[in-house]
Order: sequence, then C-alpha cells, then structure tokens
Amino acid sequence: MALVLGVDTGGTFTDFVLWDGTGLRVHKVLSTPDAPERAILQGVRALGLDPAGLRMVHGSTVATNAALEGKGVRTAFVTNRGFADLLTIGRQHRADLYDLQPPPEAPPVPAALCLETGGRLAADGSVVEPLSEVDLTELRARLAALKPDAVAVNLLFSFLDNRAERAIAEVVPEGVFTSLSSQVLPELREVERGMATWLNAWVGPLVQGYLRRLAQGLPGTRLSVMQSAGDTVAAEQAGEQAVRMLLSGPAGGLVGARFVGQTAGCPRLLTFDMGGTSTDVALIDGEPRLTTEGRIGRYPVAVPMVDMHTIGAGGGSVGWLDAGSMLQVGPESAGADPGPACYGRGGRRPTVTDANLVLGRLRGDAFLGGSMALDSGAARAALATLAEPLGCSVEAAAEGVLRVANEHMARALRTISVQRGIDPGGFVLTCFGGAGGLHVCDLAESLGLVEALVPVHGGVLSALGMLAARPGRQLSRTWQGLLDDRSDQALEEAFVGGAEQGRSALAAEGLAETDMQLSPSLDLRYQGQAYTLNVPWQGVAAAKADFHRSHRARYGHALRAPVELVNLRLAVRGPGLAPGLQAPTVGRDETPAPAPRDGVAHLPRSQLAVGQVVQGPAVITEPVATTWLAAGWQASKDDAGNLRLRRVS
Repeated sequence: MALVLGVDTGGTFTDFVLWDGTGLRVHKVLSTPDAPERAILQGVRALGLDPAGLRMVHGSTVATNAALEGKGVRTAFVTNRGFADLLTIGRQHRADLYDLQPPPEAPPVPAALCLETGGRLAADGSVVEPLSEVDLTELRARLAALKPDAVAVNLLFSFLDNRAERAIAEVVPEGVFTSLSSQVLPELREVERGMATWLNAWVGPLVQGYLRRLAQGLPGTRLSVMQSAGDTVAAEQAGEQAVRMLLSGPAGGLVGARFVGQTAGCPRLLTFDMGGTSTDVALIDGEPRLTTEGRIGRYPVAVPMVDMHTIGAGGGSVGWLDAGSMLQVGPESAGADPGPACYGRGGRRPTVTDANLVLGRLRGDAFLGGSMALDSGAARAALATLAEPLGCSVEAAAEGVLRVANEHMARALRTISVQRGIDPGGFVLTCFGGAGGLHVCDLAESLGLVEALVPVHGGVLSALGMLAARPGRQLSRTWQGLLDDRSDQALEEAFVGGAEQGRSALAAEGLAETDMQLSPSLDLRYQGQAYTLNVPWQGVAAAKADFHRSHRARYGHALRAPVELVNLRLAVRGPGLAPGLQAPTVGRDETPAPAPRDGVAHLPRSQLAVGQVVQGPAVITEPVATTWLAAGWQASKDDAGNLRLRRVS
C-alpha cells in the first residue's frame, strides 16, 4: 500500500499525519505563511519520505488568507447592463444595524474593473437582451486594455442557459483565469452567485500557483486538496474551484472529529478546534453540518461548506488593555513569527500560551515532545506588562487572560448550539487543535457539561481528517417550482445530469463507478419565503413531511402554505481511508514526567494504560498537544487512545 500523508497548514503550525497501512506517525513544524509549501516540504524531509509514489491530502489556507487579507489578483467582473454595482450594493446588509455612520468599505471590485454587456435572460429563460458580436468585440478590447489577471462572468439567470457566458469566455485573453457563474454556482440569487464567481476568480490564480509550486517540490506525489464541504478534490482540478477551498483546513478537523467520534461511539459532538490563531466551533450529528449561508470575512459564500463559527481566540491570541484598562484577548495573534513570547523568537506581547505556561498547564521542557523548549521567563516578562497596570501578580494576570479567552470560546459554543435551539447537553464536548486540551475542562464547566472527549491525535486532528476524508463533489442547480407539481420520476430524472458530472469528475481521479455513493437532496421553502431548508431526497411525500418537521424544529412552527422546490443538490463521493487509531509513534522518547508539583500530577499520555483513571489536577502531555485536567475532573483512556473526561465534583 502506498504511503498516505495528511497535511494541515495552520496559522502557527503545519501538522502531518502519515499512514503506512499499519500505523500512524505524527509530526509538526512551524508554518511559513509567506510560502506555505516550504513548511510542507520541510516536514516531508523530516519524516524521511520519498515524494515518488506518495499520496498527500492537503488542507490549504492559501484561498482563505488571500480572501481575509484582501490580497486576491486583479479581477474584472463582467455582468449585464445596469448591474455593474451588483457586488458593491449586495443585499444592503450592515454589520451594525444601528450604526448610522458606518465606516466606508472599499467595493469588492473597483468600478473601473466592472464591465457591462448584453446576454440578459428573464426568469423563464427567454432572452431580454441578446449578446451581440458588437458586445463581444467591445469586451475583447476593454479586457485587453485593462489587463486583468482573472475574469469573473456573472449574467442574470445564466444557470438556465449558459451559452452567453461561454461566448464571453471565448473572448477573454489567452492565459487569463476565467470563472463562469453557470459553472461555479448554477443557482438563483444573483448577488450570492456573483460573489462566489468573483471570489473564485479573485483567488483562483493564487491557488493554482501554490499547488503548482507544491507539486514541483514533490515530484511523483499524488496530491489532493480538502474542500470546504469535507470532501477532497485532485489538485489539478482544485484551482478551478478555489472558492470551494475557503474552509479547507477546518473542514479536515470536522472530518477527523467525526471519524474519531464514530470509533469512540460518540456520533453527536460539540467540537472546538483551538489552534494558534483562531478557534472553530461546530456541531456534528452523525455527519458535519453543511451550510450555503457561510461567510469569509465580510463576503457571503453560497457554495456548500461545513457549518461552523470562528473567532479570533487561539494559543497565540494577544492579551491587551483597552482604553478603559479592561483586559481583552484577541483577535490579534502572534502567529508563527514571532509567536508567543515563550517561543523565544522575538515575541514580547503576552498570549494565551504564555498564560498557560506561567500557570503550570504547559510544561516548558515537554512542548512538541521536548523538541521545542519554552521560555517561562519570557512568558512572565510578557504578562508583567499586563500585571503592572492592573496592579496584580503575574499569575493573576495569566488567570485573567485565560478567563477572557475561555468566555470568548464558550460564547461561540453557545452561538452554534443554544442560539439555534439545540441543547448542548445532548452532545459530547470534543476538543482538538494544539491548544484545545488546555481549555476543555473550563469550557465544559461554562456550558454545564459533565463529559468531554480529547481525541487521540487531537493536536493534529485536522491532518488526520485529511486521511479519513472521501473524494467527492457537491453539485447543485436551481429547478424552481411547487413541490406538488413535481413527480418522483421527474425528480429522479433531474438528478441524472448531476450524477453523470460527479461520476466523471471522480473517474478522472481513478475511482471506479461501483465505489461511488450518491446522496441527493432538495432545498425547500414555503411559498413566499426567501430562505430554504435542505432535506434528503426520498420521494416527494417523504421530502414534504421531512421539510415540515425540519421547519418546526428550526423555527418552532410549521405552515399550511404550499412547499416550493428551489434547488436540487447531489453529493457524489468515493470511499475513504480508515486509518487505524493507536498511540502515536514519534522519533524520540517523551520527556520523562517530573514529580507532582503543587499537587499537580504530570503524566505522559502514552504511558497511561487503557482504563486507567487519572484524577485532576494533572498535566497530560503528548508530542503534539497537552491536556489540562482540572481539579474535580477525572480522565480515562479508551481502547483507541482517546481520553474520556468526566466531572466528578
């Protein structure tokens, strides 16, 4: 069996999990944000791997960072006459409803790069304004003069007939990245479709260039990339669908959590992924939930992605005092360079990691399996910059930093559960990411939970999720009309085109058709509503009943109004890998545990026996993460190596 490597590029660390068919190896290196491929190549060399014959599944942050930092390429936006300001006006939503003087924001696309032309269709597909040869000639000349790096084409109702968009693509200068809305998101809602198409073009060349450099550095490697919906796509196809990679890394974490949860008999999880820069929270009820109402920064993203809530609270989040001398934490992060003060790389500002070290929740001599020493003196000096103006001890300042950070994360967990009418008590709190285990007990107590799960390989769970993910495609198209006017046979036939498209894409990756699984679903709403709920396709009658139940569960009521079909959706997936879970193997022995200090036990996780019960307070170390077991909690290790935490007092 070929070696399979899962890689997750984070803001602070790049994580590696290698499956050789019999066991797992894990590794971490500091990320290189200016050129993420450097850290990956460094990790491959450190693991002693030959790129030839290697299979790699990668979670990339290139598209995410470019979108968040506003560093996409020069992109022209082509639409119908009268709609040049479509993306600038958007839905006229305001970030703060009652702010009468919001600060001005730059439009997504500068006016000079917004081009208008013909080719307008009506809602029934009839031609309102044809696309003439004169239009095409003018477009060709304007694009030649503007010299964009990418072009996004978004014509009204082009999902009904995309011939005009394809004709425009023919006049785009050769070598310019071109994104058509009828291919990116063939659905109604011109703003969301246009935004997805523009984002795809805006970051697409950057993703293509990055993947090309990575492939050149790994000759002979079969490279795949995680998509935002939790499925993988071959690298050679990924650049054309860059907008579907905006939550690439976080999606890997949820796939990994689902995989570990299933092996542990815990299908319902309330997850938080705490890394160096941010924390992602989500619900898993058998499968990670998907949404088409996600956002990246200030931009709506209507392509399917894992439904999660992200906040700027990570191990590198900086503690600071506002104008009223109130302690704040984040969203600014020290990142990988210089990193927290205790990393000894030039950082001077206090961070969450520094606070954990000062309070004894981290061992400075056992970080990353002892391969990276932490400087407690530097951490104390950084926290002293908070302690002095607050008039308290360094330890008290550290406790304050952790309390504020924990409250940010607890609020995010309530947002994804309680605020949606979901009782978190029916879910197991599951932490992962390098910093998750340090905060799991505090967050469980904040939510009133008495059980928690610290997965095996939790510090690199996103990378493990890359291994467990399935190759797949999320396909959709609008087919609007009353559900009662559609027959079971008509809907079955309507899914055929998407099935062929999905099978063809996976066949190009070498998958056999017999190994592919189809999961059709419908976006439904009551007639007159603006938003939809997605239900699985099991026939018209079953879909309608399921929609009424879902609407009642989500909004507290159901209506007698007619049910309207809006979109057809089809997930086409191949088989996934099922790597065995066991204690990780590392290149060195773990640092021996010191004797208990101040009543706190220090235990290497690898030395815990299955079923052994550990009473808190305790620091449980492993090569890629640390777990803080608070007083009043106990932990035991299950057969797969997961830590089961329970509050006992």
